[in-house]
Amino acid sequence: MIDKTLTETPGGSAVYQGDRTRGADGIMYGGWTGPIVMLIATLIAYIDRQALSVLAPMILKDTGLNAGDFGAIVLSFSIAYMLSNPIWGSILDYVGLRMGLAIAVGIWTLASASHALVVGFIGFAVARTVLGIGEGAVFPGCMKMSTDCLPLAKRSRGTAIGYSGAAAGALITPIIVIPFAIRFGWRAAFWVTGALGTAWLIGWYFICRPPKVPVNRGKLTKVSLPKLNDRRVWLVVSTYGLGAIGLGVGLYMMPLYLNRAAGVSQKDLAYITWIPYVAYWLGYYFWAWVSDKIVGDNPRPVGLLLLLSALALPCALMGRFHTWPILVAFFSWMLFVADGFITMGLHVGARVFPKEQSAMAAGIGGGSWGIVVGVASWIYGRWIDRQMFEPIFVTMSLVPLLGTLLFIALSGPWAKGKVAPEVV
Repeated sequence: MIDKTLTETPGGSAVYQGDRTRGADGIMYGGWTGPIVMLIATLIAYIDRQALSVLAPMILKDTGLNAGDFGAIVLSFSIAYMLSNPIWGSILDYVGLRMGLAIAVGIWTLASASHALVVGFIGFAVARTVLGIGEGAVFPGCMKMSTDCLPLAKRSRGTAIGYSGAAAGALITPIIVIPFAIRFGWRAAFWVTGALGTAWLIGWYFICRPPKVPVNRGKLTKVSLPKLNDRRVWLVVSTYGLGAIGLGVGLYMMPLYLNRAAGVSQKDLAYITWIPYVAYWLGYYFWAWVSDKIVGDNPRPVGLLLLLSALALPCALMGRFHTWPILVAFFSWMLFVADGFITMGLHVGARVFPKEQSAMAAGIGGGSWGIVVGVASWIYGRWIDRQMFEPIFVTMSLVPLLGTLLFIALSGPWAKGKVAPEVV
C-alpha cells in the first residue's frame, strides 16, 4: 500500500502531496515506517536496560551486592544516560539518523553483552555506564524520526509509537528473561540481549533508506549543544525530567521493592511485574492523543500539568501497603501518569525549539530524567535496605508538583511576552 505523504507548510499546516515523498522544504516524509522501526529499537533498549532490574534479586544474591550497591550502579547508568542524551540528540540533528543510530546501538549492544562477563560492583558500574552512553540516542532518535517522517499534527502519536517500544520491552522482559535466567543462569540472559541488538543493526542497514526512512542530515551546519542559560531547556526539564520520576522508580525499583516489601520471589516476579507495564504502554498512546487532539499547538499546557500533578499525589500512600496486588495497582497508575509528563515534556520541547533541533529537545528531557532517577535510585536503594518505604513514595509523589510549579514560574514571563523563550 502506498502512503499518501503529507508535507508541512511554513505555518505548520499539512497538505497532501499525492504519492510524492519529498516536501517543499526538502525533507523526506516517509509515513509511519520510521516510528515503527524506532519502536523495535526502544523495545530492545529496554530489554537490555530492564534485564538487570528484573534479575536484581538473583544477581545480588550471587554476587554479594546489596540494594545500596544496586542503587549506585543504576546511578552510574543514569549519569551517563543524562550526559549522552542531549549530546546524542545534537549529533543526530547534525549527522542524521542512519549513521548516528548505527553507532549508538553498536555501543549499547556491546555493553549489554558485557554484563555476562562482570563479577562485582566495578564491573557492573562500568558496563552500565557504557550502556547509558549508547542508549542515550534512542529517545532523541524517536523524536527526530517522527519529526522527519510526519507532519506536526501527527508527531506526538508518531513519537508515542517509538517511545511505546520501551513499555513493550519493560512488559516482556520479566516474562522472557526471568524464566530463561532461572534455567540457564543470569549471565546467559545478557548474551541474548546482545544478540537482539545485533539483529536490529542488520535490519537497520537494509531498512533505513528513503523514502520510508529519511537519511538526510538536516539543515544544521554544526553540532549545537543545549545551553544551561536557555529558558527552553528548563521548560523541558521541569515537565519531563521532574514530572516523570515515577517511571524511573517503577522501572528500576519495582522488582526489588516487591521482593523486599511484599515478599514476592524471583520466580513469581515474572508473573506479576508485567502488569504495570501494560498501563505504561497504553499511557503513551492515550496521552499522545491528548497532546495532538486536545492540547494542540499550545506550548504552555498548564492545566494539564496541574491535573497530572494531582493524579500523582495518591502514590504517596504506597508505603503503607505490603500486599502485591495493591502495590501492582499503584505501580500501574504511577507509570500511566508518568507517561503524561513525558508526552507533555516532548510536546513543549517540540514547540519551543525549532524543528531542526527536535532530537536535542528530546535529549534534554531524557537526560534530565536520567539524572533525577539516578539520584533517586541511589537514595531509595539505601532506604530500601533500611526498610524506609513510606518516604520513598511521599517524596516521589511531590516531585512532579514541584516540576509543574517550576514550569509555571519559568513560562509565565515568556507567555506574557516580557522575555524571549530562550532568555532566562
